[in-house]
Amino acid sequence: MAFWRLFGLQTKYSEEVLMRVAVTLAYNGTHYFGSQIQKEISPTVFGEIEAALLKLGIDQRVVVSGRTDKGVHATGQVCHFDLPLYWNNIQKLHHVLNCMLPSSIRVIKIQQVTKDFHARYSTKRRVYRYIFKAAPLSPFEADFVTELKTPLSIEEFNEKMQLFCGEHDFKNFKKNGSDEKTTRRIIYKAFAYKHKGYIILNFEANGFLRSQIRMMVGSLLKLTPKQIEEKLTNKNYKIDSAKPNGLYLAKIKYEKDLYV
Repeated sequence: MAFWRLFGLQTKYSEEVLMRVAVTLAYNGTHYFGSQIQKEISPTVFGEIEAALLKLGIDQRVVVSGRTDKGVHATGQVCHFDLPLYWNNIQKLHHVLNCMLPSSIRVIKIQQVTKDFHARYSTKRRVYRYIFKAAPLSPFEADFVTELKTPLSIEEFNEKMQLFCGEHDFKNFKKNGSDEKTTRRIIYKAFAYKHKGYIILNFEANGFLRSQIRMMVGSLLKLTPKQIEEKLTNKNYKIDSAKPNGLYLAKIKYEKDLYV
């Protein structure tokens, strides 16, 4: 613990000398109970990260852009925290953290940001991808790709996905227990494409509700275009959420002027 916090001397000066950093992470979520630290439930992605930071004497609060559920992966998750005085070499911190963290979690980059930067509230857009394969999976793909058992073409995926674009009330596309103040979200892009034998679904929005993407993907597999339109308005068709293993938090977008 930093000396000024140990003795209760959290002064204006001590706040000013701390460096705020944004950390971009990739992780394999297969064996984690989600990203969020939870009481009496472990392991979690950020439980591992906070444990590593504490060993380095970094006891500042870690703020995450948003949670991912159990089994969901990330290639561009972002968090921020403040560094104490003696950690002014962020390249070294990058290297040390990757040596300390499990191989299922990697630090992609660490960048200095302004004091106004907030990993969650400064977010402008979030990008998720869902990966299908229209063929039996190998044992090495099973944790990372979902087998597509419903015969849907790229054209059919795109026709249905376009219905999600724009601003909608996604109250019928969220998991119970969500605590968001509003269930309205804006989806800027939603499209499907093929890549080396895989079908990739891409979603970009100003935010997503808990399990929203998995429920949208489940709707793509089970509902007709008309039924999706009805589910977006008032009729709540019961459908199963898509499996978590095919879902990736791909990128968090921020204003460039927040980076130093």
